[in-house]
Amino acid sequence: MKKIIIVLVAIVSCTAYAQVPGGPGTFPVPEIPFAPKHYVCYRTDGPIRVDGRLNEDSWRKAAWTDYFVDIQGSSRPLPRYKTRVKMLWDSKYLYVGAELNEPNLWATLRQRDTVIFRDNDFEVFIDPNGSTQPYYETEINALGTVWDLLLRAPYRDIDRAPINAFDIKGLKVGIRLHGTLDNPSDVDTGWTVELAFPWSILGQGALDGAPPQDGSQWRINFSRVEWHLKAQNGIYARETDPKTGKSLPEDNWVWSPQGIIDMHYPEMWGFLQFSGKAAGEGNDPFKWNQIENAKWALRKVYYAERGYFMAHGEFTANLPELALDAPVPAGYAWPPKVYTTPDLFEAITSSVDGKTVVHIRQDGMTWITKNK
Repeated sequence: MKKIIIVLVAIVSCTAYAQVPGGPGTFPVPEIPFAPKHYVCYRTDGPIRVDGRLNEDSWRKAAWTDYFVDIQGSSRPLPRYKTRVKMLWDSKYLYVGAELNEPNLWATLRQRDTVIFRDNDFEVFIDPNGSTQPYYETEINALGTVWDLLLRAPYRDIDRAPINAFDIKGLKVGIRLHGTLDNPSDVDTGWTVELAFPWSILGQGALDGAPPQDGSQWRINFSRVEWHLKAQNGIYARETDPKTGKSLPEDNWVWSPQGIIDMHYPEMWGFLQFSGKAAGEGNDPFKWNQIENAKWALRKVYYAERGYFMAHGEFTANLPELALDAPVPAGYAWPPKVYTTPDLFEAITSSVDGKTVVHIRQDGMTWITKNK
């Protein structure tokens, strides 16, 4: 009983910022199976100059990710242009290198922290704890203009705006253009992005601090926003729908598909596993953590509870009312225990040996507690 009281106190403490939806509707959920991609990130074997060239030995030895796909997954056509990423790390930085094929290099925004996705852009999303909150978002265009922000939780889960004034102090940016910017008279090849994220900042959002340990796993994803362009009076302009006069919708291409047109579902991001080996010294296998199966099963409870609230104005502890389609997580007790008030809920599942307890609450945050 004592443990339950502690949990409920923790839930009440979050009500100042937790938002639950009101009114009828359907809570949007990913429409693909839970199968995030993964990448093993190796250490550098020498200094990295962040200039957009990706020409150091460590970069040459680092593997590329798969090419990006549509944000909704394989049900949508393949992207018009190819995009891929590779990563490295050392004692000071997480390095991200991206290669974007592009026949029409275009960028207009020059002021930091403007809404960069109004241009074609490249975006990085990092969740150090895999809890969906907090997390970092960084967007950059072909001019090297940056929009970096801190999100305390996904937009679906919180009624406060992201911290736009947040800057990643010490962020290093390198851009390499393969063609000419804003010149419709020629055909370009693309652009390369190189970013160095300092652990001194990323570590502030990591429960275990940073740099990470050998074998640590974070959540990460990458997005590319691509607009349909046309040449107009010697410059690029967005193509418009002749019926509405509005810009055609942008394309959203990602590394690990979301199954929904929304990057702010961190539970769908890929897994980034850190290796203590230098790039080229050997390969470490990616190790799937069975806790992720339990977290995903609880995530399905969260989706169902949010949908139930939209229909009934309250949460429910009566699991049959949720019509769950959650997979039974191997090694964990199921169905979960659910505790509710009208506007709060927590669902938990324990490992069969009782040593590990996985939690989720109404604002989507997941966490793990250990019993002796």
